[in-house]
Amino acid sequence: MAEMGALKTENPLPSPAFTNNNHEHTLKDEAWKHRAPYHIQSPEEFGPIKWRAKCQCGQISYTVRREKPLNAKFCHCRGCQVMHGAPFQWAAIFHKEDVNFAKGCSGLSFYSSSQKSQTYQMPTKVSCSFCHSLIMDEGRNVCLLFPQLIEFEGSQDEQRKQREAFKPTCHIFYEQRMMDIPDGTPKWSGMDQSSQLLNDEGVPIDEK
Repeated sequence: MAEMGALKTENPLPSPAFTNNNHEHTLKDEAWKHRAPYHIQSPEEFGPIKWRAKCQCGQISYTVRREKPLNAKFCHCRGCQVMHGAPFQWAAIFHKEDVNFAKGCSGLSFYSSSQKSQTYQMPTKVSCSFCHSLIMDEGRNVCLLFPQLIEFEGSQDEQRKQREAFKPTCHIFYEQRMMDIPDGTPKWSGMDQSSQLLNDEGVPIDEK
């Protein structure tokens, strides 16, 4: 969907001529660690928690304070298919301030698919450094969470009802789909609202 680093090893004895400049550059480069969603907030600061989520191994966990996402979509673009090893990506869009990682950026890995780089740069794809579960896509203004990581509680019926909060409003890049999804949800050939509407079989819909 939205395009969303290995750790840099530093010379143990930096050249004195560049020490001050490097320090200033490092502070600037690492400022993102102190911004949402990586800035660790206390329960009082963050507020009431609506959802909890974690990766497969449990080393990465985060909480969400907004009950419903700004939007939720199924993305069928080739990039999402390859990155997720699945026919499509299910993503829920949230403000970064609504997400709080328990350990900040510790234990997270970053990957820029556009630059093919592990250096942190937005947009970036975020995963657990240990089990490599995909955690989210971080854009410049919002983050795309994956509802599969949310810990829904109660019976199967109760969990299904909870998942309704993350129900996708549309399919995007449906032209690149691996399979037809006959769910009656709006389907766009590319980005929503700015591409051709398609039916469940991928045939363009006459919008007259």
